Amino acid sequence: QLRLVESGGGLVQPGGSLRLSCAASGGTLDYYAIGWFRRAPGKEREGVSCITRSGVITNYADSTKGRFSISRDNAKNTVYLQMNSLKPDDTAVYYCAAQYYCSGPVVGSWGQGTQVTVSS
Repeated sequence: QLRLVESGGGLVQPGGSLRLSCAASGGTLDYYAIGWFRRAPGKEREGVSCITRSGVITNYADSTKGRFSISRDNAKNTVYLQMNSLKPDDTAVYYCAAQYYCSGPVVGSWGQGTQVTVSS
């Protein structure tokens, strides 16, 4: 069964950068679109960005456009979220999830996520 594990989060100052990784085990990412989501304290989980099997990208969060970029390396069975010019409002737990298509339902269960804290 496909399992996704997020990593790369941490504490960063405003204006800093982080690269999150979403690594797959128990299966291949080749068959799935992969979405990045986040849940900020006291808020609902929201979609951030998604990349299809062929590399087509959809960005959901207007607040992250131009600062965040998603990419995938199928050879490494990993999807990345590069986050630049981070702001305190980006503080959240970030999750990745497999989907048959972007905006579709999540396949399987949510992982633990990785905490991103932007603070001086």
